Amino acid sequence: MKSATIPPLRVTPDLRNEAESVLRDGESLSSFVEDSIRRQIGYRKLESEFIARGFAARESAKSSGQYASKEEVMDSLRGILDASKPKG
Repeated sequence: MKSATIPPLRVTPDLRNEAESVLRDGESLSSFVEDSIRRQIGYRKLESEFIARGFAARESAKSSGQYASKEEVMDSLRGILDASKPKG
């Protein structure tokens, strides 16, 4: 498959300097931008999936008439948080 290009991006000199100031050894500005784009794509996909799950849960609750109280939700979230904490 042939490679494609991302449209050129005009930025202020300050933004370019900031970006260059955080580059790691051997990292180019192009690879930094590519990595940033890949991460943003991943984030937006996760965000869309999260929103879709929320809408599905809303519709399920509407259909069944079963809703969780604020206290039930908070207790569940606290349980998840507590389980993720290191023991000891």
